[in-house]
Amino acid sequence: MKRRDFLKSTAVIAAVAGTPEVLKATALVKNEENEKKEDAEGPLIISAPMLQNFAETSIGVAFAVSALANGYVLYGEKSDLSDGRKVKCGGYRLTDINDRVIQVRLTGLKPATKYYYKIGADRIEYGGGYKMKILSNEEDPRIYSFTTAGKNAKAHFCVINDTHVRWDPFGRAIEKVAELSPACVIWNGDASNTEETIEAQMKIFLNPEIDRKDYAACLPYLFCPGNHDSRGWANRHLEKVWMYRQPEERDSRDWDLGRNFAVRMGDIAIIGLDTAEDKLDTNPRFAGLFNSGAYREAQVAWLEDALKKKEIASAPHLVAFCHIPLFDPDPKANPGDIAPDDTDPFYRTDYAVWQRTCAGLWCPLLEKAGCKLIITAHQHRYRFDAPDSLRPWAQIVGGGPNLGVAGKGENRHEDSGLFPTVIEGLVENDGNLKINVHNLLTGKVMDTFTFAPRKRRRK
Repeated sequence: MKRRDFLKSTAVIAAVAGTPEVLKATALVKNEENEKKEDAEGPLIISAPMLQNFAETSIGVAFAVSALANGYVLYGEKSDLSDGRKVKCGGYRLTDINDRVIQVRLTGLKPATKYYYKIGADRIEYGGGYKMKILSNEEDPRIYSFTTAGKNAKAHFCVINDTHVRWDPFGRAIEKVAELSPACVIWNGDASNTEETIEAQMKIFLNPEIDRKDYAACLPYLFCPGNHDSRGWANRHLEKVWMYRQPEERDSRDWDLGRNFAVRMGDIAIIGLDTAEDKLDTNPRFAGLFNSGAYREAQVAWLEDALKKKEIASAPHLVAFCHIPLFDPDPKANPGDIAPDDTDPFYRTDYAVWQRTCAGLWCPLLEKAGCKLIITAHQHRYRFDAPDSLRPWAQIVGGGPNLGVAGKGENRHEDSGLFPTVIEGLVENDGNLKINVHNLLTGKVMDTFTFAPRKRRRK
């Protein structure tokens, strides 16, 4: 007899006999009905976890759910999690109840330390302030791992950019990153296009249409937003899917600068800045609903303080990242400060090809700190700008999502720069920083550059 039929028969027999066993049997039938209901509803956890905004002593874990839930992370230094500590989503006063994305911030971690973790969630029924209960629990059976940043961590990063919800180039980038196995990945903007819904953002970051669904479960990501990542109703609150750091991790002055990062990773200090929109706040297209100018200026004080931190100032190498380039050799490239509406017949576009304002605000501080390399994106065309007498730092512009053919001849792809890239940086045994630019169209290393350690900063 099937278990379901057995339980029902037991209930009927007990009821006829008038025995107390009817209560137990009825409960079993009810439990089975609940199981059937949960089976019909499908799984609660519907994505692998994504490691976000990692640092020396903290990291974020985000994952998608299908219904109202309260999620958590169980983590520890032992691979079997026998020392596991449970951290729930949300803040100190209340846990979060969310029907789309669970976000858990782990703090108080040890630098350059490997941790193991697993994710779980409770399915919640909420009927009001006094009517709430946990219906069931679900845990991902897999145990994942991550390693925090720090002076003794691996000095190895990769950069992807301008993926624009294009699954083929994005999938190629993810496979290359998995092959290279860096300590972290910097997603240098324009992950999205114009996203109006949380579901669209979930698809980009948590459930992308690629083979490697757990691409960020063991490999931490940092994010420098692009101009497209602030466009659309949902993108205005991207932190609902891609979390900020907790307030206690930032100075109160900088609470709104949740995307900036200053992280020590072995012999490399990495700095993340947000160039924001590629159009002026006065451009009528945006109806005065953007405030990028003040946002860029606010990052100056943050950057000045970040560069003074002991772990950042003492790193042999300093690399900065932002989405929109801070230099362009073409005099007709719009520099992003053509008031009031970005248009001038002299320039080729009515939007910023590069950011002269950001360069004026941030580059003096970066130059003083000995920064030799800034990695940018936005132009959808790979380019290397060597330093010169006026600009002591090099700039690498990452390629875009274009997989088509451009130009003529055997080297048409390489000559055009129109191919997606993964930019890899690692410190070698001689102490130099080696940069490899991987062409995802050909599968070959397009260029290699070497940077010697910076000179110690003058006090």
